[in-house]
Order: sequence, then structure tokens, then C-alpha cells
Amino acid sequence: MCKVVLIDDNPVDHYIMRTMLYNNKACEQATYAFDGSMIIEYMEEHKGESNRLPDVIFLDLTMPDYSGWEFLDKFEQMQDSLEKNIRLHVMTSSIRESDRARSTKYNCVSSFISKPLSKQQLNSICMA
Repeated sequence: MCKVVLIDDNPVDHYIMRTMLYNNKACEQATYAFDGSMIIEYMEEHKGESNRLPDVIFLDLTMPDYSGWEFLDKFEQMQDSLEKNIRLHVMTSSIRESDRARSTKYNCVSSFISKPLSKQQLNSICMA
């Protein structure tokens, strides 16, 4: 059972994730945010409390107020201070190879997933 955070500015993507997680035994808790600044603040505040931190973060790259790139920069800086190893998956509709290549430069990125995420992919990530 894992705790999932979805950071995406698109409400449709939130709905899709909620639908896939409904009655899904692989996930015990899900949090949805429209930008990553609140999640960074929360993790900074609770960095020593592993039970309050997510297991998995799904991150969109293109968001208007606080981009996924900004989130990755902050997360990469704070990752070593967190009491838990959080798996971060970039989940984007971008088909630019430059975005994929750029995301691999971040040690914190576990994978680069093109939207839409399938239920099989979700379950595989959550159960890992």
C-alpha cells in the first residue's frame, strides 16, 4: 500500500487518477495538487516524519504557476534531508525528446511516463 501524490494543473488528469485509484488496494492514500509549491512546503515541514511523506509522486512538467522543472529543482535539493526515499515519476503529455533528456539529469526521477498513465503502470509503480 502506498501514498501517492499527483501534481498536475489539469483537473481531467486528477479525475483519471482518482478513477484508477478508487477501491485500488495498491494505494492507501492519494493527494492531488495543482502545483508543486504546496507539496514542497509540506515535505519540508514533515521531512523527518516518514509516515507523513508520500511514497510516490507523479509530476506534470508544464504548469503555469510553478512548473514541474521548478519542483524538480527544489525536490532534488531537499531529497537527502527527507526521512523517506520518495519515488518521483515525471508524467507528462510532452512528446519533446529534450524534456525526456532533461528529466534524466535529475537523480530523483525514477521514470518518464507519457500521459495517459495506465492502470497497469500505476499498480506496478505503487506495488514496487
